[in-house]
Amino acid sequence: MAKVLVPLANGFEEIEALGVVDVLRRGGVEVVTASIHETTDVRGAHGIVVKADAAFASVAADDYEAIVLPGGGEGMENLRASEAVLERLRRQKEDERLLCAICASPLVLVAAGVLSEDQHVTCYPTCQMELDRPWVDQPVVEHDGVITGQGPGTTLLFGFVILKALVGEQTAQRVARAMIAEF
Repeated sequence: MAKVLVPLANGFEEIEALGVVDVLRRGGVEVVTASIHETTDVRGAHGIVVKADAAFASVAADDYEAIVLPGGGEGMENLRASEAVLERLRRQKEDERLLCAICASPLVLVAAGVLSEDQHVTCYPTCQMELDRPWVDQPVVEHDGVITGQGPGTTLLFGFVILKALVGEQTAQRVARAMIAEF
């Protein structure tokens, strides 16, 4: 079974985190949500408090087929300010495992230095000026071991693309059909 880590930081975009977790779990993927704060209660960008499965420090050393970073301006800033998160992303890159980020959080990948020079990525349109590479104006971009999404409205597609990369097209299509969603 594929295993995925979703770090949560105060100010995360709720739909981007929980929508992806939902899609992946429907597809049979084990997902661990992990708070980067001292408590497992994490406040989303719109005031929804979510109880993470674990503290980041207690699960960061585990192996994951993918790490998924939800966006949200404040959430991204908190992830980007966490040296533990940046270091874990570097390890994921060294292990040649999947890196995924949506909305503002591709900027966390930039901060971690895990994107190649010719990496194709997308992000929330207002964040494109902070990218250190050209912005791709597509809802979801999959390129060279990195999957990025533009924002809240692309969450399900982002989740389906990650699911496809982890467990295959057939499962991703089955989950999309069951959710009455296009993929």
